[in-house]
Amino acid sequence: MRARLVYQSRKRGTLESDLLLSTFARDHLGTMSENELKEYDKLLDEPDWDIYYWSTGNRTPPERWANSSVLEKLRVHAKNEGKVVRKMPALS
Repeated sequence: MRARLVYQSRKRGTLESDLLLSTFARDHLGTMSENELKEYDKLLDEPDWDIYYWSTGNRTPPERWANSSVLEKLRVHAKNEGKVVRKMPALS
């Protein structure tokens, strides 16, 4: 499941979403619980731009994602408070 989620995080269709989600997957999938992995899997079913805007705070997510711990982790990741230069991780 993790391998599929890594791939789906990287191959989204928009560069912005690819970069955000692939680095998020690299940094967080290894420590996520099974429930969080399932929630992330469902989140990836949403349109790219919706995920991007929700995670960057440019749009309010719908009620189904309002209390999502995974979306909250993604928001923290998107803020990049450490000002880390991010690049696409290699597929292994």
